[in-house]
Formats: sequence, structure tokens, C-alpha cells
Amino acid sequence: MMRKYIFLTTEGTTFQPDSTSSEPDIENMQVIGFAIGNTVKDAAIKLTEQNEYLAETTFDEIFAIQLADDNREYISLREIFQRSGGD
Repeated sequence: MMRKYIFLTTEGTTFQPDSTSSEPDIENMQVIGFAIGNTVKDAAIKLTEQNEYLAETTFDEIFAIQLADDNREYISLREIFQRSGGD
């Protein structure tokens, strides 16, 4: 049975939009990509075959999470803070 995976890494850094700092603003994970396979290893191989540029990156350690479905829900952090009274 084919399963869909999201591949992530905790390597690298990210800056908030409009940041002027030379220091990273937030610790996070970065999405490397998505792939489908019978096993996570099959999906990882397909990920690299379909995204050959990954060989040129400095990412080394990635991990996968199997996705239950393709449904997405979008959440606004600003809206949550406004409802809770925080800024």
C-alpha cells in the first residue's frame, strides 16, 4: 500500500518575514519535501530522485512523518492571539 510522507529536518535556520537581524529569529523544522512509497525508505528514494537538487544542499539528517490524508486546515496565529487578548 502506498503511503504519503512529509520529510523534515531540524538543520538550518529560519528568519521571520521582514527580519533585519543577522541572527535567526526562530527555532524550527524545515520541510524538505513530500513523497509516496510502500515504505518510508522507498518514499525517501523517490524524494531524492524527484528532487535531485537535494544532493547539492548541506542537509544531512532528515526524518519522515506519515501523513494520514491530504486535508489541510489553516490557522492564523494573529487571530488566535487577538481572541485570547495577547499580542
